Amino acid sequence: MTQHPKPKSEYSKLAFGKEFTDHWLHVNWKKSEGWGHLQISPYKKLELEPSALCFHYALECFEGLKAYKDAKGRIRLFRPEENMKRMNSSANRLCMPTFPERAFLEGIKTLLKTDEDWIPTQRGYSLYLRPTMIATDPVLGVHAPAEVLLFVIASPVGPYYPTGFKPVALYASTKEVRAWPGGTGCYKVGGNYAPGIAPALEASQKGYQQVLWLHENKITEVGTMNLFGFWKNEKGEKELITAPLDGQILPGVTRKSILELARQWGEFKVSEADWNMEQLVRALNEGRVIEMFGAGTAAVVSPVYKIFYEGKDYAVPCKNNEAGDLTRRFMDTILGIQYGEIPSDWSVLVD
Repeated sequence: MTQHPKPKSEYSKLAFGKEFTDHWLHVNWKKSEGWGHLQISPYKKLELEPSALCFHYALECFEGLKAYKDAKGRIRLFRPEENMKRMNSSANRLCMPTFPERAFLEGIKTLLKTDEDWIPTQRGYSLYLRPTMIATDPVLGVHAPAEVLLFVIASPVGPYYPTGFKPVALYASTKEVRAWPGGTGCYKVGGNYAPGIAPALEASQKGYQQVLWLHENKITEVGTMNLFGFWKNEKGEKELITAPLDGQILPGVTRKSILELARQWGEFKVSEADWNMEQLVRALNEGRVIEMFGAGTAAVVSPVYKIFYEGKDYAVPCKNNEAGDLTRRFMDTILGIQYGEIPSDWSVLVD
């Protein structure tokens, strides 16, 4: 364990992914030997050969989840088994080794207990965890790796909306495509993210916070989040709709949780189905859209107030320039579960 603990920033000064805890969790794998032993060591710089595969062929996958402290000071994780499952799916797609999920999760819990002082105690704050797997064998040429490093680093983070909900404007991209049938859009691999930076910058320069990704005009994702619409469909039914898990979108943990909550409530139709911009524009013009929001680990939910599409801005209903009633209900329910205020087996105690 470290003999030189780092100074910790005040909560108000926390920025996403800029400050890291004193320790990291890591384990090596070799094709000839299998997995080594999980270790927790002081946080340090990596030493890798310049020829390591991860630098050349995007042989890298990762996850994102958070640890919370409840009102009694106990550490909690939100549905971590879903992240373990998804990371193994990503690793398998890249011909990297899968890992024993239960043992790795226990290692993460040990890391959390080791760096418990780094977990914020104030509601809305949390410790962001970044499990990552990289191919490290120092041999050029596109091939399945013979050596990998699996590790977890942790970073204290503040609330996504420190001063209340801030609805976002979306720029519907008809030029670039994030994912396509048979591709890797449903895996959390590094190669999916870098190509999205240029379109995001272009959208930002035009005054839009996120890119709305389309494929053949079908609505898929927004930025790095899943997208939901709540509307009256053409049959007059209230419906929550989001794109299906057809291989082109990430199977988000927050997405899954929202769908399961909505089905438990049983108050409106819930659909995982294709929907396109023509349908959305028609519904907006006819006043049938009630609200829209993105969903993901960072924000939980992010309300939408405007969409640019084919040269025109379309206003999306947004109550008092904040979140709609359903968006806020999902936010309050999921946060309540994450902080242990609402009993649920989705919240896993670290003891």
